[in-house]
Amino acid sequence: MTMPAEQVKAMAYLKERGTDAPVAQIRERVADAFATVDALLESVSGAQASKRPGEAEWSVHEVVDHLVETHPLALEEMRALMAGRHSPVSPIPAGLQSARPIDRGWDDLRASLLRLHREVLDVLAAAPDRLTEVRAPIIMVINVRETDGTVKPLHWIEHCDWKACAVIFRLHEMDHLSQIRKTLRAITD
Repeated sequence: MTMPAEQVKAMAYLKERGTDAPVAQIRERVADAFATVDALLESVSGAQASKRPGEAEWSVHEVVDHLVETHPLALEEMRALMAGRHSPVSPIPAGLQSARPIDRGWDDLRASLLRLHREVLDVLAAAPDRLTEVRAPIIMVINVRETDGTVKPLHWIEHCDWKACAVIFRLHEMDHLSQIRKTLRAITD
């Protein structure tokens, strides 16, 4: 079976922008993504954050809860790989959320995300610019355009080194940044 072009592109991105990239470049790209998300969330009120654009869609609050739940696990995974160990948390479920996302206070949730962003960047700032042999199974999710024009999510497991895992922080944030922007447009229209 032929791989969709979007999957081939995603795998090439992980290699070029992750595995083969200098750690300083990875850190800069991750920092830019984090700063963009943080700046946007600064202008979102708790009331806005809790509104869902549709019954089956996440609110901004739920998106941030998802990031706050997944980032510590991804960070633990990356640290293990850097140290040449297998991660005990792999793979991280794609739709992970806390048990009751809306019960978390919006300001506390945003503060947790800011703290996690700093922690990830601190780890990347101290990271050696070398790979280990260890890889972690990562659940990758991308949107793929079908021949009929519809867009559907494609899930697969990719075995990633720590640099690829690091650049996934950027991809994850940028994907959810788009979701947050779309949600904010939908709830204000």
